[in-house]
Amino acid sequence: MLFLKLEDYMLPCLNKKLFGIDCMGCGFQRAISLLLHGEFIDAFKMYPAIYTLIIFIVYILLNLKYKFNNAHKNIRILAIINVILIVGHFILKLI
Repeated sequence: MLFLKLEDYMLPCLNKKLFGIDCMGCGFQRAISLLLHGEFIDAFKMYPAIYTLIIFIVYILLNLKYKFNNAHKNIRILAIINVILIVGHFILKLI
């Protein structure tokens, strides 16, 4: 039986190819792969926003079905947290 590896289908970062520097999303695909392999700490080290993004996406999907109270406020807070983590990690990689 042929087992397909997720790593074989990862998209290359065009920003890194063209300009030689990582983009704000670099590491996300590899972090997902690490999560699927059970390497939770390595996934966080690869892309610190991975867990908050998962929470964000799950919350939005659940809100579509169950219509939580104050969902717009919670979504805004989760979005701000994600932006801070993503931009912060990007700046740390540049330093």
